[in-house]
Amino acid sequence: MHNLALELKANGHQVTGSDDEIYEPSRSRLDSEGLLPDKMGWDANRITSEINLIILGMHARPNNPELLRAQELNLPIQSFPEYIGEHAQDKIQIVVAGSHGKTTTTSMIMHVLREAGKDFDYLVGAQLEGFDRMVRLSDAPIIVIEGDEYLSSPIDRRPKFVHYNPSHLIITGIEWDHMNVFPTFEDYVNVFGSLLCKLDNRARVFYDLEDEKLVELVTSEIRAFDIEAYEPIAYQVKDGKFYLKETEKALGVVGGHNMKNLSAARKVLRSLDISDEIILSAFATFSGASKRQDLLLDTEDLVIYRDFAHAPSKVRATLKGIRELYPKRYLIAVCELHTFSSLNKAFLPQYADAMQPAEVAAVFYSPHTLEIKKMPPLDEDDIRQAFNQETLSVFTNKDDLAKFLEAEKLKSPAVMLLMSSGTFGGLEIG
Repeated sequence: MHNLALELKANGHQVTGSDDEIYEPSRSRLDSEGLLPDKMGWDANRITSEINLIILGMHARPNNPELLRAQELNLPIQSFPEYIGEHAQDKIQIVVAGSHGKTTTTSMIMHVLREAGKDFDYLVGAQLEGFDRMVRLSDAPIIVIEGDEYLSSPIDRRPKFVHYNPSHLIITGIEWDHMNVFPTFEDYVNVFGSLLCKLDNRARVFYDLEDEKLVELVTSEIRAFDIEAYEPIAYQVKDGKFYLKETEKALGVVGGHNMKNLSAARKVLRSLDISDEIILSAFATFSGASKRQDLLLDTEDLVIYRDFAHAPSKVRATLKGIRELYPKRYLIAVCELHTFSSLNKAFLPQYADAMQPAEVAAVFYSPHTLEIKKMPPLDEDDIRQAFNQETLSVFTNKDDLAKFLEAEKLKSPAVMLLMSSGTFGGLEIG
């Protein structure tokens, strides 16, 4: 939302906003542009009939006093994705959907388009090197959108991606997530089915050939749009790096899952008449999206990676990639349970065997996070049983986790992988 505010101001709009808490780096970026609210919290008096449009984020609740005042005044209210969809309606829309790899695949496409000198808009879920912000809105003919399946807003319970009209759609895979919104796996799959049902007949759909549920879903759709499967781009691992076989150029990303992401991106880029020479050259200079396999430390005795992985499929894929890169190192893996789904006892079995590649595996969660989300307490034995890993260590205190990691990392040469969409309770990492 703060990126959208910055972009709208840069485009000449008068922008105001509110929130109950604003964290860094959002706070400083808003402050530098004069967009930081003079006080935190909600105040219905901020909402007047002079406002042309309210853009509603997911953090506000349906009973938010500013939202209620806006509804009372009958002001136009749109969700973030609805606003983006309206802006994008006359553009070539490249939408990347799926349970995992959305941000990275979207970023890969953006990186190549920039290297190819194309003018394009975008919406992506992480900061990317070379891009000032995570949203761009202009009169460019193309827009690249990370298409999320989560709810659009507190008053718009539709998935975000229904607001888009893809001419090119990538679905990276389907693995159950967001249990608080989609109570069953069938509910979750049906959301992607609804996306396919609304596609224009001229749309092109690219999907992971190795995902059985996705193959079943896409190939059962009898509509006339084009479908094309993809497999991992040809690669090899040597000298601690992943290499493209076609060019023998080292890549800045690792793991078989990222080789799939590259393959998906390549198919879309080829469909836009971008040459393989440009695509493969740009792939070699792609360093990844922020918080995706961030290399924090690289020494002879210890390597540390920080990754956004938190859902079961993401944990599996990231661990597999790191193990492939460091087959002989002592692998220490830590996963934080932080989302509604991951903190739900009924969802935990989805993590079964996810951390098996690691010699040492640990799970961290914060009881305070459970309180904030108004969820029941978790039992450590339930977590160990769900992960199907008897030696799994479970921590609820960051200081205890820090002591554990200090001891384990002495077993060199080691590689430590810290996976979370949170902060491990504010743990100092590095």
